[in-house]
Amino acid sequence: MTDEGNTPPPVARDGAETAENTTDEKAGDGNGLASIDVLNSPPAEKKGLDTASDDGDISDSDQSFLDHLNSSSPEEGHTQDETHSEENREMVKIQPDEFEEQPSAPATMAPVDPPEKRGGCEAVGDKVDESIHSFFYKIGHFCSFRPKTTIAISMGVAILCAMGMAKLTTENRPEKLWVPQNTQGEQEQDQYLSYFPPTSRFQNVIVTAKKSNANVLTKGYLLDVMKMHDSIETGVSEHDEEKYTFTDLCTSAGGSCATQDPGNAVCTCLLASVLKVWNYDLAKLEADNDVMATLNTYGTREDLEGVLGAAAFDSSNRLVSAEAISISYFLDDRAVVEDGNEIDPVNEAWEESVFLKTVQGDFEKLNTAYLSSRSFSDEFGGEISGDLVYVQVSYFIALIFLGATLGKRICGRGSRWAMSLSTLVLIGLATVAGFGVASLAGFLYGPVHSILPFVLLGIGVDDAFVIANAFDREREGPRESEDDEALVKRGARALARAGASITVTSLTDLVAFAISSTSALPALASFCAFASINIFFLWALAATFFTSTMVIDEKRQRANRRDMLCCLTRKQSPDEEDTGSQEGRMSTYFRNFHAPKILSKTGKAVTLVCFAGIFGFGLYGLVNLPVEDSARNFIPQDSYINTFSATTDEYFPSSGDSLYITFENGRSIFNNRVSLAALDTRLTGLSDKPPYIAEPNSESTYKNVMASFKDYLDTIGSGLVGNVTLGEDGWPTNYDDFMASLKIYASFFGPGRAYAGTLSYDDNADIQAYYVKLEYVRLTKEFRGETLDDASRQIEAMDATREMVESWDNLHPAFPFSDKFIAIEGFKIIGYELYRNVGLAILCVGAIVLLTVANIRTAILITLNVGLCIVEILGFMYVFGIVIDSISVTNVVLAVGLSVDYSAHIGHCFMMKGGATKDIRATETLADMGASVLNGALSTFLAVAVLLFSTSYVFKTLAIQFALTVGLGVVHGLVLLPVVLSLCGPEPFASAERPHNVKFITIMAKENALNESSDSGTASKDSSLEEATTTIPDESCNSLTAATDALMI
Repeated sequence: MTDEGNTPPPVARDGAETAENTTDEKAGDGNGLASIDVLNSPPAEKKGLDTASDDGDISDSDQSFLDHLNSSSPEEGHTQDETHSEENREMVKIQPDEFEEQPSAPATMAPVDPPEKRGGCEAVGDKVDESIHSFFYKIGHFCSFRPKTTIAISMGVAILCAMGMAKLTTENRPEKLWVPQNTQGEQEQDQYLSYFPPTSRFQNVIVTAKKSNANVLTKGYLLDVMKMHDSIETGVSEHDEEKYTFTDLCTSAGGSCATQDPGNAVCTCLLASVLKVWNYDLAKLEADNDVMATLNTYGTREDLEGVLGAAAFDSSNRLVSAEAISISYFLDDRAVVEDGNEIDPVNEAWEESVFLKTVQGDFEKLNTAYLSSRSFSDEFGGEISGDLVYVQVSYFIALIFLGATLGKRICGRGSRWAMSLSTLVLIGLATVAGFGVASLAGFLYGPVHSILPFVLLGIGVDDAFVIANAFDREREGPRESEDDEALVKRGARALARAGASITVTSLTDLVAFAISSTSALPALASFCAFASINIFFLWALAATFFTSTMVIDEKRQRANRRDMLCCLTRKQSPDEEDTGSQEGRMSTYFRNFHAPKILSKTGKAVTLVCFAGIFGFGLYGLVNLPVEDSARNFIPQDSYINTFSATTDEYFPSSGDSLYITFENGRSIFNNRVSLAALDTRLTGLSDKPPYIAEPNSESTYKNVMASFKDYLDTIGSGLVGNVTLGEDGWPTNYDDFMASLKIYASFFGPGRAYAGTLSYDDNADIQAYYVKLEYVRLTKEFRGETLDDASRQIEAMDATREMVESWDNLHPAFPFSDKFIAIEGFKIIGYELYRNVGLAILCVGAIVLLTVANIRTAILITLNVGLCIVEILGFMYVFGIVIDSISVTNVVLAVGLSVDYSAHIGHCFMMKGGATKDIRATETLADMGASVLNGALSTFLAVAVLLFSTSYVFKTLAIQFALTVGLGVVHGLVLLPVVLSLCGPEPFASAERPHNVKFITIMAKENALNESSDSGTASKDSSLEEATTTIPDESCNSLTAATDALMI
């Protein structure tokens, strides 16, 4: 032990004070005991802290406890190693006059065990800790010595990087965002479009009577419907001073009218409705005296059911009534891609000013449900844009909360409202810098990137709390007594203290997002790349920019200048005496209430049982969590699109997505003509099992030019289609005749003009491919009261369709295509992407924690804690009705990054805390880091809580999942992890801190002593131990902690 008269200064970890800042220490027994001289604490002037008596002596209750310690021996309760028993008894001979008041300084860093005696992982951990500490000490020293220069450099670099946003590439096309690239579905789409380029934009209106269940096929209702159609047909739109009507913009096609009428332009347009029986002519309808007879000429029962809702037929299959009429309009597609967006200004102008304006009108007897090609972008885009105001509100809430918690709530001594603003500036600089670098790297920017500000807010605020807490804990006395040199050293020590903690969390966040940037979903990959780059800038700017502003703010407080108005000096009130750094109310709560409750034997048992139950529930929810097509959820609840979907579900429940089976090569088509004409025989009976193809019994569910052509040849012959010779099988006898007659039949003015669009011609005007149009049954299901597309059955349908076409060996070459296949490819992979990305992220988090904390046991415990939290988040997603989709997958990846912060801070801090028992170390960890973790979590929650009021599916889902992440993450970090660490945590670093306050230590010492005494039958110590529960002043901590350590070890 050192001589009593020679008092060395506290041991420093900064690497800059070596020779003069060392202590003569004697190694303990390797179990966490450091034989430091407890008698060498230098006296200091009194600073107003509570003491036992005015003259510096300790109280009678404290003396009683010390007497008990001095009288303890190995035989009286603690069996000790004989090698150390005498030394330990010598260490605890503490006299009352040794408890003179000490400065309220942070705990000194006393090595727990000499490095030369710590091998393996412990030695590596000490080296890593020393390296990180030294690195951040140097950074902190520079920032504190030149704060203004550092701020200027930081802002300059951030602004320079932000210039890269000039290269920002936006992308809003769903097939380029949420669909895996280079999939079979994408190849099928490209192949189909090479034959049949996109030609049409779809508009549909479903008309019903305002009177419930009324028959709309009466002449009065039909006249109203025809008048509405006339308004759509003749309405005029304008774009770039050019005027357009429907007939100017429509997709050209034949067969839209019952009889060919060259003078009626609408008959050359593609549209579908029962109004075709009157050639869309109001005068013909008015002159018709038997509308039902005319309607029955439309086609078969199945044809009528395709355009009439709730249609009723008599025993002869003659149409009797219907409750809804569907009218579909098709415009030529004129879309171009501009800045990642498909735009079609000519058609969009007509859709808005003619179609939507007409169908949204007030009709006396009719209700309308409608959908336009521009509807989704209008409704979804408007919803997102309207809710972006919540981003501004969330940042304002964060500003208020930061100002109220970083320092005192009321402006005055100790307030830090300017630092709350500095935190938001830090986040803003990191955001623009990260966006600039990501843009230069070529990553695309999509709608989902709008949630990034919330992610960065949560992480940035967390780092700010940790650094501010370190500045407070490193303050050794009143600010007035601290000169610039001392402040520079405090800033260096503070960043050295906080740097390792924010590095662990930032690096784990960065790697978790970087792993997910390899996702097969382009939007998710880009989002995670943006996030990882932004997190790097958050870490770098927190260590430099924020530290520098903290130093300037400390100088402002020392000079007694006003918060936010630092140019003005404020008057100091008599009750504002600065007594040095003191624990705040939150830290006091964690030390005196939270830690004792959860670290008691009962508390530990209750904690483990409760979290086991929560984890079990999480597993149940995880197993039942479905992958679903939640496209409908993206639409605002009050949108007319939802009304249209509900009306379609009610009146046309059997109509599903279109399917096109394309047959290639003219020669093959000719050779397989018989089989192709009878293709319906292969498609019958598939509606109730995969591939769920609707029965081919109407033109809406089965459109095959070969079948129609064969029927025509059988009934009419070839006289009007080239007058070619027909063989015994009823087909043209050779390839050339076949192609010539088929082209005439399916021309826009031929008998089969309705099939004109199903044929594709090469440059020589020869038929190179044709498609058969089919339809899937409606694949939906009810999920928690909502109608969703059934993703699992859609995947089955797609796979079974491909297998079916592949099995048609005699009809090749052929391939299937549906617009839905691209989205289904996403459904097929998104579940895998979720578990892959989350699993890899958690594994990488474990590896990064191991590298930075350098302790296998701590890394395993933190990783397991994060893994449990993620499982529970997924389980509660099931409770809230959130399915696995593109938005929830992104938010779960975010959950890994955010939840690791709460656990990593606690786990790393535990390694930095010394103490006789793991309970004491866990208590000191919670007192030191608990407030910062809790405040960071609360600020994140408050920032996203406003999104709960959003009607946008994206923001509302984000709010729910963020709330789950914050809630579960913080209870895992502040409740479960401390309990687990107290049970099986590792030894601390060699440079671990001694505890600050020993009230809890004395209680634990008393409890352990009582347990030992009870076992040995020496319960006579109870009375003296009862007196030891008095709070012992912090000034006595150095001496009493060492004494307590000696006894308990």
